[in-house]
Amino acid sequence: MKIAMVGSGYVGLVSGACFADFGHDVVCIDKDQSKIDRLHDGIMPIYEPGLDALVERNVRDGRLSFTTNLAEGIEGASAIFIAVGTPSRRGDGHADLSYVYAVAKEVGENLANEAVIVTKSTVPVGTGDEVERIISECNPAHKFAVVSNPEFLREGAAIGDFKRPDRIVIGAEDDLGREIMAEVYRPLFLNESPILFVSRRSSELTKYAANAFLAVKITFINEMADLCEKVGGNVQDVAKGIGLDNRIGSKFLHAGPGYGGSCFPKDTLALLKTAEDYDSPVRIVEAVVKVNDTRKRAMGRKVLDALGGHDAARGKKVAMLGLTFKPNTDDMRDSPAIAVAQTLVDAGVSVAAFDPEGMELAAPLMPQVEMKKDTYEAIEGADAVVIVTEWDAFRALDFDRIKKIAKAPVMVDLRNIYKAADMAEVGFTYTSVGRP
Repeated sequence: MKIAMVGSGYVGLVSGACFADFGHDVVCIDKDQSKIDRLHDGIMPIYEPGLDALVERNVRDGRLSFTTNLAEGIEGASAIFIAVGTPSRRGDGHADLSYVYAVAKEVGENLANEAVIVTKSTVPVGTGDEVERIISECNPAHKFAVVSNPEFLREGAAIGDFKRPDRIVIGAEDDLGREIMAEVYRPLFLNESPILFVSRRSSELTKYAANAFLAVKITFINEMADLCEKVGGNVQDVAKGIGLDNRIGSKFLHAGPGYGGSCFPKDTLALLKTAEDYDSPVRIVEAVVKVNDTRKRAMGRKVLDALGGHDAARGKKVAMLGLTFKPNTDDMRDSPAIAVAQTLVDAGVSVAAFDPEGMELAAPLMPQVEMKKDTYEAIEGADAVVIVTEWDAFRALDFDRIKKIAKAPVMVDLRNIYKAADMAEVGFTYTSVGRP
């Protein structure tokens, strides 16, 4: 089957490459000529483990190609995926659907065969209805269906998530949509991946509901971490104790500096706006958004406390290890590191940082932070070391070396990757999240 993937960003490129690896003929389309040129040269526009090899293999085998020409790219395609960005709209927080609707219009103007148009982008309830209206207006002559098929990919593990998904949700209103989507995902039938056919609006809401629920879990355990610090508990023990209940589960119960990334911040906000539009408030999510926003600067204040307090911290230096919102990605969108660094800078603290993949994207977002070439260059002369992102490269630091090059053996571990007893044994003053 020929598949067209409109949008060659994170979702579009990963999805397109994986579909090609299943044996489909895939064309990835993007308006950005420089991005397409780089893809032709084998240069990935994002960092995702294994993606470069996956793309190279399928390009070599003739199943994956790239173009800026949408009319050419969708010609003969049975499934046309829309995988463009839906960022938060400035001013009101609604999802900006201008890119989605622009693609729908261009597809409608160039559609020359029966096809299914699939919204892979995260879109509010009712978007599929508008996409269908736009295409019908532009092209009443050809039979088509509009389907919702949200993605559930984790950055850093996206290829495995796509090939071995927990579930595939497909919102289709007619037989054409269901038949073609069943053929698109037929290779996954062999893995017995659950495929859930629902209404289009249910599918659109499922994506937002899933991300909001995970954001709730993260925020809940972060608030439990704060309570643990007050009462003398250990949040890791609490998390394990509740996570062993299979009604709750252990995932997303790791206390830290708050959630960030491309999905949770914008999707929770978009869900709030949808709920507001339909006069059906989701007050739990409202609280989650507020708590998460305030938590990031609170983590900056935790670092200031480790430096002796706000006044004593002025003029001191901090080494920040990790800048991306999570490991195994270069994504800086809404990363807690941004707010942590700004809190320190506002207090007169100088900040040096190192991240294995994120510094190029971080630099313009954090102009007052000095980017260093490696971990120990960042630590040199520091009054405290702060772990913000749990990259594997930070899990076995040379503490003897750190004590020689840092001004003080002080560590603030915002990801709880070390143990307090071990840090005391090597002579460090150690602060973590939600633990004695």
